[in-house]
Amino acid sequence: MTDALDEDDSVDVAECGSCGQLTEHAVLRRQAKGEGEDVLVQCVDCQEVQTLHLRPGKPVNITSILSDGADSRTDSVEADEDEKISVGDVFEHDEILYKITRLDNSENRPKNIMSARDISTLWAVRCDKAVVRLTMTDGEDSRSKSIECSPEDVFSCGSIMEVDGERWRIRAIHTGRGRTLHGKRSAIDIKRVYLHPPYGRVRGEDRRGNRDQRDGHSDDRRRDRHQ
Repeated sequence: MTDALDEDDSVDVAECGSCGQLTEHAVLRRQAKGEGEDVLVQCVDCQEVQTLHLRPGKPVNITSILSDGADSRTDSVEADEDEKISVGDVFEHDEILYKITRLDNSENRPKNIMSARDISTLWAVRCDKAVVRLTMTDGEDSRSKSIECSPEDVFSCGSIMEVDGERWRIRAIHTGRGRTLHGKRSAIDIKRVYLHPPYGRVRGEDRRGNRDQRDGHSDDRRRDRHQ
């Protein structure tokens, strides 16, 4: 059934044994049973009647590794023991939204979907904001900086971005699985962005200046020979 039944006899959703899928059901009768209730419902498609035994699940604490940018911490996340949890699910913990990236069973083997009671360790990353680390390299000088942005913000190799009033070109993107010089990635999937000056901004100007200076010396030498 969905999260909770309405107080009045309304229509809800349940898995119908006859239809073999989730269908709308009309609530015919409720009966309290301990901390839960038995609900008599009827499928609005095939008219089959069934009783749903609704009981609150027992809470379990799941060992969770929660990442927020470059920082990670281990905490306990509570869930009902029979709750089905999947990679990609989003949940709230300490008023922060996290997205599940990995689930391990008791043998430390990853699974895509598990009951809460069977999860040994859960990995999740913060998904209501993203912290992207930047490495800015200009010649032999290199410095780092972190910026906050939306998890859906897209960074593209070769594109220009502005940092502290300076323009930089995205040279490469590191996703944790390796570095790429092509394509684009969403901020939530990025570990680090590598930036270089746009072509001709600093080093190109220096090269032109040196070339002009050399050309000036050549002109002086030619004038000396003619004199």
